[in-house]
Amino acid sequence: MPEGDTVYLAAARLRAALAGKTLTASDFRVPRYATVDLRDQVVESVGSYGKHLFIRTPTVSIHTHLKMEGTWRVFHCGQRWTKPRVTARLVLRTDEVEAVGFSLGKVEVLRVADEHTVIDHLGPDLLGPDWDVAEAVRRLERYPDQPIGVALLDQRNLAGIGNIYRSEICFLRRVHPATPVGQVPDLLALVHEAHRVMLEAVRKPPRRELVYGRTRRSCQRCGTPIASRLLGDPAPTSDRIAYRERGIYFCPRCQPSPDA
Repeated sequence: MPEGDTVYLAAARLRAALAGKTLTASDFRVPRYATVDLRDQVVESVGSYGKHLFIRTPTVSIHTHLKMEGTWRVFHCGQRWTKPRVTARLVLRTDEVEAVGFSLGKVEVLRVADEHTVIDHLGPDLLGPDWDVAEAVRRLERYPDQPIGVALLDQRNLAGIGNIYRSEICFLRRVHPATPVGQVPDLLALVHEAHRVMLEAVRKPPRRELVYGRTRRSCQRCGTPIASRLLGDPAPTSDRIAYRERGIYFCPRCQPSPDA
């Protein structure tokens, strides 16, 4: 699943292509919004919050979420698309470019005044101008028995971390992802590390993974083979928070299990 850095960089590309430009056409390939026509509207701004992306005109905010496979790409008008046309869910066109959202997990059109309803429940945005490390720590500490690898992925604590970065952050702090939040030696330092890693990811892309996806390959610190296992992740449903199992990666020597 794309993480906060991917969405942040996608918003930056869209901002460069669309901000201040007048739309000559819009094509919402989502039944609920199929009749929405933003022609002649000016794109005032493009921004992101965690994994959520917003394209704003004077009247509406277009909210998209990439989910598992979504991506935004920008083409010159007339340029051949690099993804199948059937996967396009939203096309925004100006005199010069076409911004195309492929396989977007969510597309909705909101009043600008209602945009906050999408993100009110989220924790501080790791890449936002109002990043609040103290609030992120406070939210994490609410559930001291929750594994830190689960807590980092819960967007209600801090927004932007996905499956890749939770493993990377825990490795850098030498904390096993299954360690309960209340047993993390220095939670503040871990949150600062999360912020540093995310900033580095958007300033110097692409970032090379240290443990994620490196099962049985040597740890770059001690040479021990990297291990992987499943750990529950928060998966919101309509009325509760369920949990699904997804892979975590760690060094058994640098990050000893809390049960050891």
